[in-house]
Amino acid sequence: MIGTPEFDAFVSEHRWAVVTTLRKDGSASSSMNAYARDGDDLVISTQAHRLKTRTLENDPRITVCVISNKEPFNFVSVEGRAEVQRENITEATKAVFRSLAAIGYPEPPNLEQWMKEQGRVILRVRPERVSGVIR
Repeated sequence: MIGTPEFDAFVSEHRWAVVTTLRKDGSASSSMNAYARDGDDLVISTQAHRLKTRTLENDPRITVCVISNKEPFNFVSVEGRAEVQRENITEATKAVFRSLAAIGYPEPPNLEQWMKEQGRVILRVRPERVSGVIR
């Protein structure tokens, strides 16, 4: 379970989060990303050359702030450490696209080739602290 039962359900029901990592100088870098659950881990598909991937290779600390897109704008912030996975990422990538299919983002045809062409990696987030506001 990720946090409380209410936080866990919120993370399971939503698909978008603001992902924050730390640059070498300690300053924060944030970006919007889709995610999926893999048990109690969160998985994010991204390209290897992206800043968030590079920053995590230097400092694995990460915050994934899951947000709703309508009032009352609830959120759950998941703090933890991320591992950059470069191999055996097909199932986690498929999980991200399954989570997005309901809102019109289908899995690319020939997923394996797409992942290779895109230089995809998976960021696997292991939650350590969970907080938020559910109204």
